[in-house]
Amino acid sequence: MYDYAVMWEWGAFAARWLHVITAIAWIGSSFYFIALDLGLNRNIPGPADGEEWQVHGGGFYHIQKYLVAPPQMPEHLTWFKWESYWTWLSGFALLSILYWAGAELYLIDPEKADLAAWQAILISAAFIVGGWIAYDALCKSPLKERPTAVMLVLFAGIVVASWALNHVFTGRAALLHLGAMTATIMTANVAHVIIPNQRIVVADLKAGRKPDPKYGKIAKLRSTHNNYLTLPVVFLMLSNHYPLAFGTENAWIIASLVFLIGVSIRHFFNTMHARGSAPWWTWGVTAVLFVILAWLSTAPLRTATADAAPLSGAALRYAEAEHFDEASSIVMGRCSMCHAREPAWDGMHWAPKGVVLDTPAAIAREARRVYLQAGVSHAMPPANLTYITEQERATLRAWFEGAS
Repeated sequence: MYDYAVMWEWGAFAARWLHVITAIAWIGSSFYFIALDLGLNRNIPGPADGEEWQVHGGGFYHIQKYLVAPPQMPEHLTWFKWESYWTWLSGFALLSILYWAGAELYLIDPEKADLAAWQAILISAAFIVGGWIAYDALCKSPLKERPTAVMLVLFAGIVVASWALNHVFTGRAALLHLGAMTATIMTANVAHVIIPNQRIVVADLKAGRKPDPKYGKIAKLRSTHNNYLTLPVVFLMLSNHYPLAFGTENAWIIASLVFLIGVSIRHFFNTMHARGSAPWWTWGVTAVLFVILAWLSTAPLRTATADAAPLSGAALRYAEAEHFDEASSIVMGRCSMCHAREPAWDGMHWAPKGVVLDTPAAIAREARRVYLQAGVSHAMPPANLTYITEQERATLRAWFEGAS
């Protein structure tokens, strides 16, 4: 179990590292092509829809865009798809490692829904897949000719999903799953709409047929949706590090408003890239919405509310393990001045990362974190401010490894 816990943590780290790298590549190419398309000079002769000259890295680039397809198939064609696919695959791996394998720790909130791990995992998967199915049906509905109406209905669906997730899972898991559901929509747009439509155009070119412009139009609409959804997804993926975002009764409202912030920011840059007048008012809207988020976050935190529920599963095993009483005393003596519902450390107003360690039940539920942060490593306490000894760290290790 010692090896398992350490490798589990490193597996999560590796998946997160890959996820961040591939997300940077995907978001970068997505933002670049949206900006390129909006900034094209379309007042040019010839069959191309527009062109742009760019300078970067000591060289000049001459880029032309064909609205449907060029007159003939080029010899070399670069496809932008694997950035999206690997972002989703690495994100799914991270979700599986942290929230599915660690369902009892990070996914299930017994006060909201007393679920078995397998039930919580099924609900998790259902939300992620169901979000794409509902979105795709919306884009193919009679509303498809009214992009603004599609976006409004999509936002309403996001609000409902945010509310539902926050009534089933822990706060951090709810926001993370809203981000995962939205990211799945974005990757599915690439895999099931954008790339297949581009393949149809390529096949027509190879066969000497004139491509139907509708395929490019559909692909561009889905790409635009992805562009507006990107910033909220990044916020939601980062939110698990900030209890003020996920640890309040208003977390579902905060998550919903973040989508409006993302739209306002992208509207500014997209309009500016289109060589129009920059809509500076969007920054005022963004600032007001952000202040509202901060105000909503001051609602009572939901940290460790599950203490009222009886211990079960892994938490019960750690509570009944040898050395638990000693370990609890060490943690409450060395850690609880910060990791408490009302921290005693000067200037600290909430428990770091939302982790509360001021009762034996809370410590049992956070056994893995205690073990990794203060037993195996010296990450906690920071700079060893509370002077935890090596013997005490050894006791924490003995407690966790004995229960495992």
